[in-house]
Amino acid sequence: MIGVAVLGYGTVGSGVYDVINENNNILAKRIGKGIEVLHVLDLREFPNDSVTNILTHDFNDILSDEKVSIVAEVMGGIEPAYTFSKQAIMAGKSVITSNKSLVAEHGPELMELAKKYNVSYLFEASVGGCIPIIRPLCVSLTADDILEISGILNGTTNYILTKMTQEGLSFGEVLKSAQDLGYAEADPTADVEGHDACRKIAILSSLAYENPVNFKDIYTEGITKITDLDIEYAKAINSTIKLIASSKKTANGLAAKVCPLVLNNEHPLSTINGVYNAVFVKGNMSGNTMYFGSGAGKLPTASAVVADIVDAAKNAGKTVEVYRNCSSVAKVEPLSSVETRALIRVAFYNKEETKVSCKEVFGEIEFIEIGKEDELALITSFETEEVLMNKKALIATKNGIKEVRNLIRMEG
Repeated sequence: MIGVAVLGYGTVGSGVYDVINENNNILAKRIGKGIEVLHVLDLREFPNDSVTNILTHDFNDILSDEKVSIVAEVMGGIEPAYTFSKQAIMAGKSVITSNKSLVAEHGPELMELAKKYNVSYLFEASVGGCIPIIRPLCVSLTADDILEISGILNGTTNYILTKMTQEGLSFGEVLKSAQDLGYAEADPTADVEGHDACRKIAILSSLAYENPVNFKDIYTEGITKITDLDIEYAKAINSTIKLIASSKKTANGLAAKVCPLVLNNEHPLSTINGVYNAVFVKGNMSGNTMYFGSGAGKLPTASAVVADIVDAAKNAGKTVEVYRNCSSVAKVEPLSSVETRALIRVAFYNKEETKVSCKEVFGEIEFIEIGKEDELALITSFETEEVLMNKKALIATKNGIKEVRNLIRMEG
């Protein structure tokens, strides 16, 4: 029998408990042994739940129980999750987690510690819910040199942008709807400002490029400034706006960012709608592959956690390696030196003067009009972010121009 402890009995923790109990016969066939949840740690009481019989408020009950060989940490946050994970590993217990914040900040350290104690530290559920992406990067694509990763890694923001696009609603209207439906937290900052997606692309980049990537080095911009007019301009050029987390190899290291992007409707990620997630991977041998599925939710995320529990159980007494090199942090290029292009919305006093002024600053550009009396948009050519932002500031001072209303980067 494989003894398991679950840290946290919230949405994901209760899902792990349910998946193990519901699919125990299937799991036993795949492992060769049964799995039993021996402890669930939570500060709350659950008087009408069967978990009451194994509920504990003291982590030491788990740490000292020799029958527990695997700990599923689904608490979220850094502390006490970090301390508990570290103590469990040092006690010879494998740790499975869905905690992207912890993996992004301490993943390489905990992986190295797991190697020292011949246990595993696994985190498939930390990125993309039930989408299998960690294993493909570490196993299926191991013969490839991964050149680029991009993805829709946050279901809340994708739901908001989808509803804005399909129904012409404002950001505020859709956010409230998302909160009412449980797709967005009461405090949605981590999602709508891009912080959640940033941690996830840092994890994926660390795996793909075999050096830890510090999420603090990744430029991050959310969707709070996206308006219904931005979306109308995108539609006018057969495109859509998505919050994209991306990283790619460059001659000088790694270029990475999280921000809204205008995607041509022929791009595979442009079709990913609602709360779904997708990850697009480009390898030098495999070419382009994409991984799609439910990015969040109780049972999808719990399913990924339990899959890692099975993997750890089947490899008891040794480490299932994920990070290959934990010693040196990857160099992320400053955004200012990365080339990009953009769609820029400009309000004008005089349309023709504005077009002349924009051409003086940007050269030959494409203008987009959607029938607005006081504004238009332009599409720039590729140039470094530093040059682009300098030109954006410059056009605001030119003849005929009232103000620059928004700048959204474009794929390319």
